[in-house]
Amino acid sequence: MTVLSKQKDIDRIKQSGEVIKLVFKWLEDAVKPGVSTAELDFNIEKIIRDNGGIPAFKGYQGFPATICASVNDVVVHGIPSKDIILKENDIIGVDVGVKKEGFFADAARTYPVGNITSEVKDLVVTTKKSLMAGIEKAITGNRVGDISCAIQAVCKKAGFKEVRMFVGHGVGKHLHETPEIPNWGKAGTGPELKKGQVLAIEPMVNLGTRNVHILDDGWTAVTDDGRLSAHFENTIIVDDQKAEIIT
Repeated sequence: MTVLSKQKDIDRIKQSGEVIKLVFKWLEDAVKPGVSTAELDFNIEKIIRDNGGIPAFKGYQGFPATICASVNDVVVHGIPSKDIILKENDIIGVDVGVKKEGFFADAARTYPVGNITSEVKDLVVTTKKSLMAGIEKAITGNRVGDISCAIQAVCKKAGFKEVRMFVGHGVGKHLHETPEIPNWGKAGTGPELKKGQVLAIEPMVNLGTRNVHILDDGWTAVTDDGRLSAHFENTIIVDDQKAEIIT
């Protein structure tokens, strides 16, 4: 668990977050029909390295790419490929991690490819709203369950299902740290949050069943019913009144 008490360390981890912001800014125009996920991966690795960062995912436990590129019913950990070409009405979740100045940041966004249906748009908007609801609870003295409960409440109200196979996590000196941050739970439970604690909060939300399974490549997680899934994530620093979002 990383808890930052020195301003110089807070400034350092923010540098990783700034690189991720550049990646997301680039993706706003880059995601369009006809683009392969391998092309996105190649360019994002260049952005990270050109800005003094190291791709945190590449080689991590054997993962072969810089980003996780998760299209449509892929929930998370999709492997970029020249054979996966984005088309109109798709959605793509891009998860990216950066190490810079000794600290990691981790974040994800889901992008529409061209026009998407109103139902899918609702899914994407709800997933982002659930992330922000969770972040609102990431303040000193609250508990992990407060974050989890807030995420679950937004999903339930919209009629979508939060994924339970994967969870958020601590981040900072390492890519994955304690505590785990489930996207469902009971308020007032779990570890207490400390000022300066660094967390990666990341709801994954499905149109249909919350159940997912892993494909034979050992990485790609897909929905059991083939319906779509969205993913949003931010790295944040816990503070007394309001968490600071660094990605």
